Amino acid sequence: MSGAPGAPLRQVARVILLDPEDRVLLMNGYEPDDPANTWWFTPGGGLEGDETRAQAALREVAEETGITEVELGPLLWQRICSFPFDGRRWEQDEWFYLARTTRTKTVMDGMTGLERRSVAGLRWWTSAELSATRETVYPIKLAGLLRTLLDEGPPSTPMVLAPEVA
Repeated sequence: MSGAPGAPLRQVARVILLDPEDRVLLMNGYEPDDPANTWWFTPGGGLEGDETRAQAALREVAEETGITEVELGPLLWQRICSFPFDGRRWEQDEWFYLARTTRTKTVMDGMTGLERRSVAGLRWWTSAELSATRETVYPIKLAGLLRTLLDEGPPSTPMVLAPEVA
């Protein structure tokens, strides 16, 4: 997890969770020691044990949102990212899956201790709201990626996004 030279990248599954109105669910995160430093990001997290990325995606959505009625779709995007958070540097290989749900009520009961210290809430965003916001959203080009996804459907093969280093 930490950025030790030569350390393997943390394997992460993320989810672009859409409701019946094509709104995307994002989490409002903040630095535990600096609650004014906020951003929005997709549900997801690191693989546990020998689970696949798809299994991790579904588990993470259930833990972070309480939503278990999820139809997991194709792998959309892949990216490498690196960022400081909670006193260390995180180096991650992230895969973003499309998923759909008819349930929009969320419950944050399954979050880890770190998530409870760094997530303020969840919100469903329309594509227009995401395009108009001045708030920080990760991945940084999510508004355009979502618009393309909604207009054109999933890519035939996963897109490799530019690395993000903060």
